[in-house]
Amino acid sequence: MIFALVALVAIFGAPGTSHAQEDDERTVRARINNRVAGENEPVEGVTVTISTGGEELDSAETDENGQVEFTVQGRRDYTLTVDRDTLPDGIDIEEGEETNTITAASFTSSSISRTFVTGESLVTETPFIDELAQRLVNGTRFGLLIAISSVGLSLVFGTTRLTNFAHAEMVTFGGVVAFVFNVTGLSFLGWLPFADERGRFPLIAAGVITVLLGGLFGLALNGSIFGPLRRRGYSLVTLMVISVGLSIALKNLFLHRFLSRRRPYADYARQSAMEFGPITITARDLIVTIISFVVLVAVALSLQRTRIGKATRAVSDNIALASATGINSEQIIRIVWFAGGALAALGGIFNAVDEQVSFEMGAQLLFVMFAGITLGGLGSAFGALLGGFLVGMFVELATFVVPSELKNAPALVVLILVLLVRPQGILGRAERVG
Repeated sequence: MIFALVALVAIFGAPGTSHAQEDDERTVRARINNRVAGENEPVEGVTVTISTGGEELDSAETDENGQVEFTVQGRRDYTLTVDRDTLPDGIDIEEGEETNTITAASFTSSSISRTFVTGESLVTETPFIDELAQRLVNGTRFGLLIAISSVGLSLVFGTTRLTNFAHAEMVTFGGVVAFVFNVTGLSFLGWLPFADERGRFPLIAAGVITVLLGGLFGLALNGSIFGPLRRRGYSLVTLMVISVGLSIALKNLFLHRFLSRRRPYADYARQSAMEFGPITITARDLIVTIISFVVLVAVALSLQRTRIGKATRAVSDNIALASATGINSEQIIRIVWFAGGALAALGGIFNAVDEQVSFEMGAQLLFVMFAGITLGGLGSAFGALLGGFLVGMFVELATFVVPSELKNAPALVVLILVLLVRPQGILGRAERVG
């Protein structure tokens, strides 16, 4: 419990992250491809200029990958211009296509890219089967992320019947604490193995520490807030309202510390995509997907085979009967809070690796996680695994018919339909009311 509080102090006390300047550094990349026989070939040695408000800021030549990179200050409107005179012989760009304007609103992260195409028209149809294969891969990765983040939410509900809205901030906690250890650094930890003189750890080491602290954070929430109130006989509705208030408080603390900026980790921020036929995926995303799958299998096996797992399922089924058979229900609940916090922190790290760290990263996934555990069966760990995966896959495939900015909306449709048609979920059991 003390370690979790120390971690929170580290988040809000670490130097260099409290107040972002308005003119923070951002990266603008431009790529020039020559379209030949349906294939894109990079064009080297072409001068690209970046300007804002009619004032030229910088210019550079594309490298062997056809890319050029500029560092700019602040979120403004920028214009990229290709010098047509520097294009190689036999290559040209259509009139009016040599400029590309980037609006300030386009900066949803710290970097942005634009592509210029020469040669044949880029307007081509991607075969449906190829696009479907890519969406299935993306959906698998996102589904595993939702599953790993929501298992703790389902286990806590199963053992205590608490609907914990603060679980979203437990996910954010993981992403933020890993950022502190990986990017900001804690100088007083500089003597530890793997840390540099500023107390910064490689992301893998920072991730291991963060998962442990996430578990302790979950344990602290149960030990200091929800556990005592539950033992005093507070109603589940009251505890749910408290979790909502706690969620709002933690979210605002993260906002106060990090503002509204999205920040990448120091490691694995830039990755080249690997191609497997029609499918492209970065090594980072592939490894995250594999680790998520292994962790979920380990969780499933531990619930099925170990004594603690069997006791957890017993408490989820009937806490009174489990206690009557000699199971220490309070101890199981503490273990569940620790495991749930650790898995939530791991999910936060995996989400931040791809989407970057944000104060609301967990809140953006909360209702998707609720949709997953509702579909799988409230209180069922196996239901959370299955439901989270299915909802994540459905959300990704929904981008065939809805804009990517609204891809989480179909998860809410799933949530409503499940509550109307089969409220106990896929693996849940109908209960008699009244």
